[in-house]
Amino acid sequence: MPDPVDLVDGLPNVCGAEFPGGASAAPAGAGSAAVSDGIEAGCAIALHMHQPHIPAGGGDLQTASIIGNLQHMMENQHTGDNHNAPVFRWCYKRMGEFVPALIDEGREPRVMLDYSGTLFWGLRQMGADDVFDALRRITCDPRYARAVEWLGTPWGHAVAPSTPVQDYRLHVMAWRHHFASIFGADALARVRGFSPSEMALPNHPDVAFEFVRTLRECGYEWVLVQEHTVEQPGTGHGPAARHLPHRLVCRNSKGETASIVAIVKTQGSDTKLVAQMQPWYEARSIARADLGGRRVPQLVTQVADGENGGVMMNEFPPKYHEVVREASGGPHPLLNVSEYLAHLSAAGVSSDAFPVIQPIHQKRIWDRMAPGDGPERLAAAIEEARREDHRFHMEGGSWTGNISWVQGYDNVLGPIDRVSALFSEKVLRAGISPAEPRYRRALVHLMLCQTSCFRYWGQGVWTDYARELCRRAEAILTSEF
Repeated sequence: MPDPVDLVDGLPNVCGAEFPGGASAAPAGAGSAAVSDGIEAGCAIALHMHQPHIPAGGGDLQTASIIGNLQHMMENQHTGDNHNAPVFRWCYKRMGEFVPALIDEGREPRVMLDYSGTLFWGLRQMGADDVFDALRRITCDPRYARAVEWLGTPWGHAVAPSTPVQDYRLHVMAWRHHFASIFGADALARVRGFSPSEMALPNHPDVAFEFVRTLRECGYEWVLVQEHTVEQPGTGHGPAARHLPHRLVCRNSKGETASIVAIVKTQGSDTKLVAQMQPWYEARSIARADLGGRRVPQLVTQVADGENGGVMMNEFPPKYHEVVREASGGPHPLLNVSEYLAHLSAAGVSSDAFPVIQPIHQKRIWDRMAPGDGPERLAAAIEEARREDHRFHMEGGSWTGNISWVQGYDNVLGPIDRVSALFSEKVLRAGISPAEPRYRRALVHLMLCQTSCFRYWGQGVWTDYARELCRRAEAILTSEF
């Protein structure tokens, strides 16, 4: 049997022939029964799904094949929490079962899905064709696709603040290419929102600007942000209207500006909140709000891991069905973000009316300098702010404030930086075509190195995995280019 189109020589189809975006596609969910003038407030939930790749397909780290962590869990169910592997596998499939069943029942389910590229590849390596068939049904069948909004994400689950900007762009582009190879260009045309890995938002002005510019140039219209990673430019305080859309405006040291619509994910124990559908119960308690001279419904938005934790594995399925049945046709429906934004636009509310936010700690910088003063003045302003307050940093913000994606990881970041520099020198600056097999091999290994899991889990076997992936990436870049 020939390889699926999302595989090329056994590697994920992440580059090469272009997949057009199809800008004429209708907004996700437009015209659905859920969007009406009778809405008081809505609820949006996103399920984030991810498994990294590790050199664990064998007993010797240096020769072991690179497999998805889910496959490793399936093959070692006697170890730790690996007994959950079969349930995890079902979690990746089950929205493809829930959505059709509820729609066929006459209900109006909604869900946003965020799957990393490494997870897609790992599922394919495992032969989980039933998972792809279920997901393809709710992605490509018009009866069900209106209920599902896919969110773009970095292919290898890289964290934006500590990933070189040129590499992060490659992750963003690779995910789009891979997604289109699985579900088609029409499905890609409906991907309008972006979900950053670990909800990590850069706050260094030059990096944040490139982050937003990358998203806009890759076709994204809005981005999810964590409540405590952004601030109001005038006060430095967090957003005042958490359940209304904002504009994330990022200025750099050269005086350039990039902006994108931002949807604020509020703080909280994400998995429990989504598994128990708390955002819907919150939506029932809030009223319309003023925006752009109109009274508009607000949207309570949460994203959570779609498989981790007992509440998500066990409590979410019955609770999701219960809430969808109760919410359908009522004044507090489940909505996906793009259809909510389309509703505001139809009501005459332009994104120009959305409140402006910027990444955290930037007010302290712009109080000391003006955009356009240059990189040297920016570096000096950052150092001044650090001297005044040891809590000030330019590591960005993420879903948790107690994990640094930089400190304590020199033994991982050093090799990753070397691979990044080599890729830039030997591939990007050399003008190697993305259609070449060696380009794909090098790109996949570069992106695998940059997976956040290699830092999230601390020192030990996970940092060993990262250094081994870096060693293999360096070998490809030095021997094939």
